[in-house]
Amino acid sequence: MGLTNASVGAGAMDAGFEIRRQNPNERIVALAGNPNVGKSTVFNALTGMKQHTGNWPGKTVCNAQGRCQTPQNSYVLVDIPGTYSLAAHSAEEEVARAFLCFGGADAAVVVCDATCLERNLNLVLQIMELGLRVIVCVNLLDEARRKRIRIDLEKLSERLGVPVVGVVARHRRTLRALTDVLDAPAEPPRGNGCVRYPDEVERAIDLLLPVLSGERACGLNPRWLALRVLEGDEALHGELRERLGAEFFADAAIASALQAARELLRCADIDDERLRDMIASAPVAAAETLCRGVVSAGKSAGKTDRRLDRILTGRVTAYPIMLLLLAGVFWLTIVGANYPSELLSRLLFGLQTKLTALLCALGAPDWLHGALVHGVYRVLAWVVSVMLPPMAIFFPLFTLLEDAGYLPRVAFNLDCPFRRCRACGKQALTMCMGFGCNAAGVVGCRIIDSPRERLLAVLTNSFVPCNGRFPTLIAVITMFFALGGQHASAVAALGLTVVVLLGVGMTFAVTRLLSASVLRGVPSSFVLELPPYRPPQVGRVIVRSVFDRTLFVLGRAAAVAAPAGLVIWLAANVAVGGRSLLEIGASALDPIGRLMGLDGVILMAFILGFPANEIVVPIMVMAYLSQGTLAEVDSLTQLRAILVDHGWTWVTALNTVLFMLMHWPCSTTLLTVHRETGSWRWTALAAAIPTVCGVSACVLVRLVAALCGV
Repeated sequence: MGLTNASVGAGAMDAGFEIRRQNPNERIVALAGNPNVGKSTVFNALTGMKQHTGNWPGKTVCNAQGRCQTPQNSYVLVDIPGTYSLAAHSAEEEVARAFLCFGGADAAVVVCDATCLERNLNLVLQIMELGLRVIVCVNLLDEARRKRIRIDLEKLSERLGVPVVGVVARHRRTLRALTDVLDAPAEPPRGNGCVRYPDEVERAIDLLLPVLSGERACGLNPRWLALRVLEGDEALHGELRERLGAEFFADAAIASALQAARELLRCADIDDERLRDMIASAPVAAAETLCRGVVSAGKSAGKTDRRLDRILTGRVTAYPIMLLLLAGVFWLTIVGANYPSELLSRLLFGLQTKLTALLCALGAPDWLHGALVHGVYRVLAWVVSVMLPPMAIFFPLFTLLEDAGYLPRVAFNLDCPFRRCRACGKQALTMCMGFGCNAAGVVGCRIIDSPRERLLAVLTNSFVPCNGRFPTLIAVITMFFALGGQHASAVAALGLTVVVLLGVGMTFAVTRLLSASVLRGVPSSFVLELPPYRPPQVGRVIVRSVFDRTLFVLGRAAAVAAPAGLVIWLAANVAVGGRSLLEIGASALDPIGRLMGLDGVILMAFILGFPANEIVVPIMVMAYLSQGTLAEVDSLTQLRAILVDHGWTWVTALNTVLFMLMHWPCSTTLLTVHRETGSWRWTALAAAIPTVCGVSACVLVRLVAALCGV
């Protein structure tokens, strides 16, 4: 099987998603399935693309397409969002339904989880009703074997009447059976896979079938269409009007048959709500019947997961374990990043001499040398050396927890607090994404269906410190609160954990305040499937986290740090009246800084650090030492001495930590907020809310310290 890469097309059908065929004979195959069944893993293995996959629901929020070349045919695979049912209850499920119903797919490969096959067959049966060619791909057979779950694939295929293939998607060679079935000639369904509804519903369907067959159906399965017309789903009816024309529901024959069918149901004492329940429950009952004699499980199946869940999601143990894991991740990040960061700093700053020699050899003027080397390059070198080592440790650790299936448990544990704040529990997932990058967390808010709750998550995401703020937080906490000694790293990790918990607490508080004021509303409920615990694929996790997350975030930070370096150099070297622009700005901001328990230099550093939070501390040092370039500091001890010499106390350090936690998001995050909301008003609010909280907290700490005589 030859595999070729293809471009990704993102967007729902109504957003202009376009299938990209290389030739008219290519077949379109929809890749469907419940969330967290390994659908994207199958997609990656078949197409050679590298979509981000993980052991939690909600990964694919839009459609992606790739190309799979077999010896006989070429296929365009479309990875649609995970969905539990075609009765869509979220934006992702609407995207999935739209493509399956109206996307023109030649076939649908429905990926199922072998460890919970019965639940997955509900979707299989619903897709079969569409009249598409269906291939059932039973994934995760290795996990099923570990849990002593046995599946008779041949018997299941016979009962469904469609091909059933067993695979372990992590091992690409097992997918050859799937491509062989795709290449085989299509056969009509030959079994009893069709769902049988209660007699009254079947009679109502029979009344509609004659008028929905032929040209009126426009290629849609008449039986499926009859069910949808009876069901009265307004969102789907809108899609049907767009597909079939506004006159479809105004057709006299259809209207007459629909009235007769509804009258029949009324006589059987079946109202709209009961009808929807009957239509929804029939595939579930059919799936249960199909699995009898097909799936057998040992007595111990699932016991380990249940035992772990009793500990990791228990009332007494859930939160302490979350705190210990969080502190452990921070401790490993702090301890592990020290030496690599120092080594990388020496390497990158050592290259500065060679760059200087090169520019001198080229005859570059001093101002150009200063701007490029002391400005752009030096800031880039600082950002990379400070940011890369912690990210290279934090992201893999975070991804290992995700791959093992723990992060959905975090969302489950935090669902209740978010609902009390009148928000959606899915915000816990976006908050976790914010630990890596707030911009990524804002993009992740797409998984929240309610526009109101999505805005709540967007506006409060920056209260969770991103990886760019960790270096400053770690440095200040270590210098002023860890107090040295052999346990300094552990104390710093504990302090950082406390700061993060404060950020989470502020997220809850501000979310509750916004829910009671500008974004009033009732919280919506959501279903979050807790995936099985899985041994993380350590090698793949490290590679994926480095390339998909670490280098991606680092590249984005470097892209904004380069122009920021030029601006910083100009501010430090352009003088007006004998004083640099940096000095003038710091002097102007000093009264506000003193009010906050800081000083003008610190505030100026935060302003100039708007493109990247990593450069805040080096800007402070540059301003304190009155240098025209970022100063290189050999150790935290030397850095602490510089800060203390310029008036820093523990109050200054504490307020710097608070303001680093709560101030305007970086430029990348704010641009992402604007792109996601389409509004400069909400973007301004996303910047103003944390800044007001940060200023207020600093002023309060300063006043309390003054009252205590500190």
